[in-house]
Amino acid sequence: MKRTPAKDVGEESGAAPGGIQALDAALSVLRVLRSFEGPATLSDIAREAGMPPSKVHRYLASFIHAGLAVQKERSGRYDLGREAAELGVAAISRNNFVIRASEELEELATVTGQAALLAVWSHNGPTVVRLERGPHLTTTSIGLGSTFPLLDSATGRVFLSYLPSAQLAVRLQNELERAASAGVSWPDLSPDLASVGALTMKIRRERVAYVDGRYIPGLVAISSAITNWQGEIEVAVTLFGTHRDLLEPDSPARGALIDFAARHSIVPPAQLGNSPGVPTR
Repeated sequence: MKRTPAKDVGEESGAAPGGIQALDAALSVLRVLRSFEGPATLSDIAREAGMPPSKVHRYLASFIHAGLAVQKERSGRYDLGREAAELGVAAISRNNFVIRASEELEELATVTGQAALLAVWSHNGPTVVRLERGPHLTTTSIGLGSTFPLLDSATGRVFLSYLPSAQLAVRLQNELERAASAGVSWPDLSPDLASVGALTMKIRRERVAYVDGRYIPGLVAISSAITNWQGEIEVAVTLFGTHRDLLEPDSPARGALIDFAARHSIVPPAQLGNSPGVPTR
């Protein structure tokens, strides 16, 4: 499925004032590639870009040389490369909410004895932009740029609870359909919108989401929302480790996490009982 790329300044005329027209055209191809939710064929990219496939192929070859794109060996489809991901993470990490929270993230990890991360919403879903391993090294594949599912990760569940439903509707529906077709359910969640609505209400009420090893076996995690003046999530702050004590309601780490998120929010989560989440239908 393809997202509609946002128009940039100067896009209507084909080139920004004082810009290089060939570069503007190349970057428009990169924006089209970004707009797909997964690898895309040359013909699909050319059609969406409104250019001949031969011309798009040359642009894509340059992007591959620069690490901005990759071509899958088996399918021949194109996707964003590592350099594109790192550019995106770098840009997102300059968000003021991220900067302020980052200044105290190491302290949170030290005080709680847990690994800690910050995640923001990107076109790939919840994405890690800061990571502190904490005093006790936790071996995990999670790193900068890692993304999480909505339904079975603590970080994803926080975005599910505090992000406006229109922003996550397509991704949520895809995850629900996959879970239903695979016969997957969770102790606190069934793959339907009514169950999701009940879970998000609970998360907003308790100001924390958690998972107990379902996403990464043996790893438990809790997450809370740093919210803006509209009561919408800007950043998720998550603690994760291997000890189940982290999930206890009276866990000191849980209290420290909630306080951290509230302190960095413009509107504390306690005041967000009516924040825009996933509606029960």
